[in-house]
Amino acid sequence: MGDTYRDPGTPDRRGPARYLWWLATSQRGRVAAGAFWGSVWMVGLTLSPYLLSRAIDDGLEPGDRRALWGWSGALLAVGVANALVGMARHRTMTRVRMDATFRTVRVVVRQATRLGAALPHRVTAGEVVTIGISDVVAMSLCLTATGPGVGAVLSYVVIAALLMSVSPVLAAVVLLGVPLLAVAVGPLLGRLQGAESAYRERQGALAARFTDIVGGLRVLGGLGGKDVYAARYRHDSARLTDEGYRVGAVTSWISAFGLGLPVIFLAAVVWLAARLAARGEISLGELVAVYGYTAVLVVPVGFFVEAGYDLSRGLVCARRVVRFLDLEPEHTDTAATGDTGGAPEHAPAAPAALRDPASGVEVAPGKLTVLVGARPADAAEVADRLGRFTASDATWGGVRLDRIPLREVRDRVLVADNEADLFAGTLRDAVEGRWNHGDEAVEAAVAAAAAQDIVLGLPDGLGSGLLGRGRNLSGGQRQRVRLARALLADPEVLIAVEPTSAVDAHTEAALAAGVRATRSGRTTLVISTSPLMLEHADTVHYLVDGRTEAVGTHRELLAGHPGYRALVSRGTDDEPDRYEEAVR
Repeated sequence: MGDTYRDPGTPDRRGPARYLWWLATSQRGRVAAGAFWGSVWMVGLTLSPYLLSRAIDDGLEPGDRRALWGWSGALLAVGVANALVGMARHRTMTRVRMDATFRTVRVVVRQATRLGAALPHRVTAGEVVTIGISDVVAMSLCLTATGPGVGAVLSYVVIAALLMSVSPVLAAVVLLGVPLLAVAVGPLLGRLQGAESAYRERQGALAARFTDIVGGLRVLGGLGGKDVYAARYRHDSARLTDEGYRVGAVTSWISAFGLGLPVIFLAAVVWLAARLAARGEISLGELVAVYGYTAVLVVPVGFFVEAGYDLSRGLVCARRVVRFLDLEPEHTDTAATGDTGGAPEHAPAAPAALRDPASGVEVAPGKLTVLVGARPADAAEVADRLGRFTASDATWGGVRLDRIPLREVRDRVLVADNEADLFAGTLRDAVEGRWNHGDEAVEAAVAAAAAQDIVLGLPDGLGSGLLGRGRNLSGGQRQRVRLARALLADPEVLIAVEPTSAVDAHTEAALAAGVRATRSGRTTLVISTSPLMLEHADTVHYLVDGRTEAVGTHRELLAGHPGYRALVSRGTDDEPDRYEEAVR
């Protein structure tokens, strides 16, 4: 099944029912095998009452030991064979459910990757977690209907035919009784869908709140807000519990009907068969057979009720998955659809300048440009526009960025966000990303980011494990690991957002020198107010109210623009010796 998961296929997003149908048709062979084994197993259950009746009528009642032993042996053989068939049915249906589960997981992960940076703005982490943990299981259970469900229908028809040979009256009762059972449970299934929908929505919201609390636990503790958020979580958890009780109430009635109604139906059929036997209209063996047929009939009837319950829950969960899959990234190749009034164009073949008309910022090819913003948000918006994370008129080599295929932009322009996630794994994995680099390249990137002390301080060096989001590292350490990852990727254009904001002055100086040396001759834009980084810049853009106020070297802007000097000095006017020492 591993090969299947490499390419889960294109899901049918036209509705929850169509999505579930896609899960089934994506594994036609396995589903057909499950239906075959389920049908053989269900029909095999009906053979035992027949063989038992023959053993009574042909062997036990007339005293024919040979016939009794013969039919008893056949009954034993059928029982053993059906047990083996049941094992095959169970194994096949488990594989069907697992295929559906992991297929949905792959589709959801692929969509999350496709959404990229837009994901946190479009859907909560709690909803993604709920889909990946509980919804996929509920949907996979729906596929049980493709195996035992098919067998249940077939066994129902076989039992009706067998009862017709015994008594048309009994056959009529069975044929009419089973649909009535389904009708009795139907309204409860409708109520279940409504209750499940409300429960799932609240569950996703609560999971999101829990994720936020865990992610910001240290900050909440420092601000004294931990108790407030804990109280809110308890309140929301209590409301979710109430929703769960409502779902449980409906589910308990469905379970009661699923177990109780077939038993009442069985009692009615057996009572009618006993009346017929008492009047001599059917033999003693046929009475036993009718009892056996009806007892077997409880199994398919139970499957009908269970399948209806699973399908109701599955539709609710599939609706959430389809809604997630319908989300679109904030920025795609809109030029291909004509939204920008032209055909797609390729990125410049050689290094070229990046220009942002909205701010007047120009990043020269092969140079280290530093952007200083009086408001950090203004500088971050420039990075988003030049990295094509937001709509703009930005150009690259004279070509509008939004006309260049997004894949080309992502392959050649890297925006190294200071808040980028670090995933659980080894430190080497966090630095290397998706590419495999040699030890020498990794160590060079780590040195350029002034992160050697992180490697030396961990028990297994680069092989040491990192927790999700790098929670076992300090803020400054996480910042340097992110920068090392960006430097090792060696993109044609690197846009680094505040890479030195959480480190001390001496580390900052080493880091600035490392960036300068590593990116020599490569197009680089750094957003920073660090005088140590600015000292290494070829060009500095000073941004005021979102527009370029001045352009020049760091020394030129210090001398000619008091606002710039006040922004980047960090008190160095009072401590010139310390500043000069750090620069050296």
